[in-house]
Amino acid sequence: MASPVTFWFEFASTYSYLSAMRIDAEAEARGIDVTWRPFLLGPIFKAQGWDTSPFSIYPAKGANMWRDLERRAETYGLPFDRKAEALFPQHSVLAARTAIVGLQADWGRRFCQQVYLAQFARGLNISDPSILADCVAVAGGDPDQALDLAQQQPQKDALRANVDTARAQGIFGAPSFLVDGELFWGDDRLEDALAWAQRV
Repeated sequence: MASPVTFWFEFASTYSYLSAMRIDAEAEARGIDVTWRPFLLGPIFKAQGWDTSPFSIYPAKGANMWRDLERRAETYGLPFDRKAEALFPQHSVLAARTAIVGLQADWGRRFCQQVYLAQFARGLNISDPSILADCVAVAGGDPDQALDLAQQQPQKDALRANVDTARAQGIFGAPSFLVDGELFWGDDRLEDALAWAQRV
């Protein structure tokens, strides 16, 4: 019996896009259960003395990341538009709270993928409630209800708890995958995490 995998993702994270679009198919093929957990990197970066993404702090690293993302998206057959670079890093709080609402229902994972597509395939602003409403609708949820719930205290508390839990588990970036206490960081470690989950 394979161990479950917890997928920690941040909507502003470029490489989380790649993992979010392929993790379920990869896990299902191996008989592995995946739990999706949205969190925010801002508070974690702040604790390390950063006020933004390291890809913004170090221009050479950022330039390489965007080209790498472009190559990897092509490899996986995923759409990608460099217009996303102009808005990076995006404000993802409302998207994350809405994801918490959706993940408690049956449209959450589809919503998350739609948010990533809106951002990285179409270069849209995911802090815009109208963009998120469209993502909810495409995913099969009720946009008005979802966005209303996303603004309520239980979802705010849940997101804050996710950040606290991520920090307590040593997570420092996204995407991250936790398997039996083992931390795997980065889209290029997705397969390693799934292979670890199959260890018996």
